[in-house]
Amino acid sequence: MATVVTLERPFNFEIGGYADHSTPLVKNCWYVAGTSSEISRDIISRRFLGVDVALYRTLDGRPAAVRNRCPHRSFPLAKGRLDGDILVCGYHGMQFDPSGRCAKMPSMPIVPTNANVRSFPIAERSPLVWIWMGDPDQADETLIPATPWLNSSEFKSVGGTFQLNSDYVSMHENLLDQTHFPFLHPGTVGTPEYARSKLDVRQEGDVIIIDRILKNSPPPGIYGVPTGLMGKPVDRLSEARFVSPGMHVAFAKIVDHEPEQGKPSTYRFNITHLITPETNGRIHYWWFNSRDSKLGDLEVDAFMVKASNQAYTEDVDALEWILQVVEKTQSHSLTSISRRTSRDS
Repeated sequence: MATVVTLERPFNFEIGGYADHSTPLVKNCWYVAGTSSEISRDIISRRFLGVDVALYRTLDGRPAAVRNRCPHRSFPLAKGRLDGDILVCGYHGMQFDPSGRCAKMPSMPIVPTNANVRSFPIAERSPLVWIWMGDPDQADETLIPATPWLNSSEFKSVGGTFQLNSDYVSMHENLLDQTHFPFLHPGTVGTPEYARSKLDVRQEGDVIIIDRILKNSPPPGIYGVPTGLMGKPVDRLSEARFVSPGMHVAFAKIVDHEPEQGKPSTYRFNITHLITPETNGRIHYWWFNSRDSKLGDLEVDAFMVKASNQAYTEDVDALEWILQVVEKTQSHSLTSISRRTSRDS
């Protein structure tokens, strides 16, 4: 999948040209605006890439997204109401269709041609709704990342969502760097042997892939409990993929070379991470954990939700602490430079 990258300023090559918490956000990319169940006839407001957006559905069920700001007096349109497919501002009654065109202005017989509100390309790929915050002429829906396992009858998915004070660069680095699993997540996804497992890195187009193999080792709880393989040596294979700025996915496989009678020898788990920045320092984060075994077992569902939430809460805490340290260090450095400059002058 190709991602068109548009920067508002160049990278800071003095620090090596690597993206960090201050790098301008990639706008020409599909990001998740919410799950299908979150967007309805009740208007909601969310901030994406520094822009407040009003989200709702038309009468025929299509998602719509417009800037959450009336062009007249900056009243938040999400505080208005829907009249059919028309979004009515709650301040002076200006009416906007899903394209953002002003259809009526009650106080004027002729609607000014420039009284429109920006709309955003939006597309639903259940259970997700995707939004494009960049140049609308580049909003190619074929670039929306595919997640067929989330709708497949061969998998059962559980999921959840967080908002955290971190940056999406750090989140992607965290997801690609699986060596932290035994230390930050010892009770769920990490085992001591995993940090020493074989690691290979490859690239397919714009997709970065990290493969890990750990053979003849007991699985961690998040895989061992639902498979019934706790304490049993198995092979654990994982493929972590940076798909785009808005998505990371991991494909895990557990191989039992001596399965009990009637049980499978291979278990698959697909872990989907969806990351949409509000700003450089705050992100929306949705996750799904999908499995191909015990699809109707509600106890396994509950366990997967609990274990996943525990692991991702640990990630959230770590990333928020890291950004606090980075920002404090950066602030201290800028203060020191300012003082030296004052003394020199």
